[in-house]
Amino acid sequence: MPLFSAEHLTMRFGGLTAVDDFSLALEPRDLVGLIGPNGAGKTTVFNMISGMLQTDRGKGFFPGRGYNRVEAKCRHPQGVARTFQNIRLFQDLKVTENVMISYHGRLRSSFLGAVLGTSLYRREEREMRDGAMTLLRQVYLEEMAEAKAGALSYGQQRRLEIARALATKPSLLLLDEPAAGMNPRETEELMAFFLKVKEDFSLTVLLIEHDMRVVMGICQRIKVLTRGGRLPRERPVRSGRIPGHFRLSG
Repeated sequence: MPLFSAEHLTMRFGGLTAVDDFSLALEPRDLVGLIGPNGAGKTTVFNMISGMLQTDRGKGFFPGRGYNRVEAKCRHPQGVARTFQNIRLFQDLKVTENVMISYHGRLRSSFLGAVLGTSLYRREEREMRDGAMTLLRQVYLEEMAEAKAGALSYGQQRRLEIARALATKPSLLLLDEPAAGMNPRETEELMAFFLKVKEDFSLTVLLIEHDMRVVMGICQRIKVLTRGGRLPRERPVRSGRIPGHFRLSG
């Protein structure tokens, strides 16, 4: 049974069809690449899956839990997290604080409890900080915990963004061009990092990426979009990095 599936997703902006009849099934611990030219609709697919856009047609669901296109507000609690092509961090906040913010959706204490500093809020704040430090350790940023996010290198900011996503405890992680702007060495390090995070957190990953070294190096399957539609063919692809056959699917 798939962890997640999307069926017949369609998105139109006025007279423009950005995505047309897109379907996808993701098995547990899949690492799937979504590729295609600029304007093909890749980020729009991410926006629909993550609930940022309400689809014109189609639905996505986790078997046994389910959600459809009118339940966008439920998607983060059901295990979907994403990063963005342009890094979105609070540059003037500490690295630790950036991660702690992602825990706020699970707080039980109220705003008034935070203002009054109740025992429940103080306990949850300690738990948030401890959880943030654990995540920073796992993404190799523990030593930068007290630094401002804006002081990190580009590659470190990418890892911090992923730590923030992991703080929501997703089962499905959407990565939008994570290697954009990186040099070859940074890209190699990022690929190894993705594989480690995927295994450590038992994640299913859907990846948008234009750097084919990344796509062919770590992805198990490749989904192709062109002008909002699927490429209607499938053929085997062999990767030089990960043993086994890889499938290019429409």
